[in-house]
Amino acid sequence: MESIAGHEVLVGSDGNRRWPDAVKGHLVAETLVLGVTVNEVARRVGMRPNHLSEWRRQAREGKLILPDLSGAAYVPVEVSKPTAPVEDSSARSKTVDVIEGDVTIRLDADTAAVRIAEIAAAL
Repeated sequence: MESIAGHEVLVGSDGNRRWPDAVKGHLVAETLVLGVTVNEVARRVGMRPNHLSEWRRQAREGKLILPDLSGAAYVPVEVSKPTAPVEDSSARSKTVDVIEGDVTIRLDADTAAVRIAEIAAAL
């Protein structure tokens, strides 16, 4: 058994380690400190950098909680309700405009696609 960031990392009989989420979060937070690289942190704890990069992806997706580590740079996120109402699809225009130069032909939206293509080709 090892200890990282005050948490125990279980080592199986096959040598593989079981990383608790708290340790994963702490190691990811360390990579967010200015000047610290994923490679540095991975080398220090004896793991592959791509493994740590995967945990960083999980953190970005909100699947891994990071501690408030001194020096770590986080981007603040603010979630708010939309300010503009979403357009109702039933309020959309019920027409199709075929435009060629100065000529505009407005057709009913239910006009068959074949007919619209014939009109467009004739222009």
